[in-house]
Amino acid sequence: MPKLGLGASTRNSGVIHSGLYYAPGSLKAKHCVRGNRLTYEFCAKHNVPHRRTGKLVVASSLEEAHELSALVENGRANGVENLRLIDSAAIRAREPHIAGVQAIDVPSTGIVESEELLKACARLAVDRGAHLLTNARVTRLQVTDVADSAIRVTSAAGEIAARCVINSAGLYADEIAALLGSQMARHRIYPVRGEYCELVRSKQNWINGLVYPLPHPEGVSLGTHFTKTLAGNVWIGPTTRYIDSKNDYERDREPIEYFARLAKLLMPEIEAADLVQAHSGIRAKLVPPSSSRASAPAASSQGGTTQGKYSASTGDFVIERDPNFPHVVQLIGIESPGLTSALSIAEHVRNLVTEILN
Repeated sequence: MPKLGLGASTRNSGVIHSGLYYAPGSLKAKHCVRGNRLTYEFCAKHNVPHRRTGKLVVASSLEEAHELSALVENGRANGVENLRLIDSAAIRAREPHIAGVQAIDVPSTGIVESEELLKACARLAVDRGAHLLTNARVTRLQVTDVADSAIRVTSAAGEIAARCVINSAGLYADEIAALLGSQMARHRIYPVRGEYCELVRSKQNWINGLVYPLPHPEGVSLGTHFTKTLAGNVWIGPTTRYIDSKNDYERDREPIEYFARLAKLLMPEIEAADLVQAHSGIRAKLVPPSSSRASAPAASSQGGTTQGKYSASTGDFVIERDPNFPHVVQLIGIESPGLTSALSIAEHVRNLVTEILN
């Protein structure tokens, strides 16, 4: 790519997630909860635009309201603090245009300017001696010294001899693992496109912060939600569509009427005329489309939901030293909450690299 961050790093909602949804004990839960705190600290220290807005996870019916308590329990098991249930009056007081019977108030959620966060990280890396190369697509990985695990990295920008390689190639991490001939290539990435619309300028005051529905019952997304950006725009999305190409951001996009229909579940007065098409992004899913429905956990026999219902089928992060090539660290399937988790993941990878080089 010609510059940093043209992929998933900036093509997202810019939400600083709390860790509410993910399976207790998972890497997603661990890194999201710690990354939440680290992100706020980093942004404050390095003047990255951000805001702790809190968010509402809204039940639009009494049937959905019964499921909120299980989600609160899941979040508390992950270490998310100060979660509370609020009633319809409190929802209206905070978000007058949102209709719901009950909601979870998640105060640790926020919003960050993701591109500025990326730039700040890049500046600090360069200040500490890193050399950042763009337009440097990797075409070959070759172990040249088995004893020392020296690896030659061939790219469009030339060749580099490395004692340690970190594969954090996002959507293409499985392909990089395959170039090395690693068994880690068994972790196949399935690209999932998420599209957004946004409210027209005259209706941007209809949303004050972040408003989410209950997560997708099949565990493949957090649902189509409302995001008030730092610039005051209101995004509605993302959608969830498995696609064939990792570069297919625009072909056959959903019509605006589709977004209006989803948004009406929480905002009954919204119409297609209130929306315009916005950006799209692609997530690096590890769950294939054929199993996303089948792998969603079932409700309990009492009619409620089991803890982790909305997290078990999303596929956890893969972050580990390669079993075939111990001087390689593999990061595969880093999708949401990857932005929030980034600084915590960096600590994890730093520890792995320290093991390698010492």
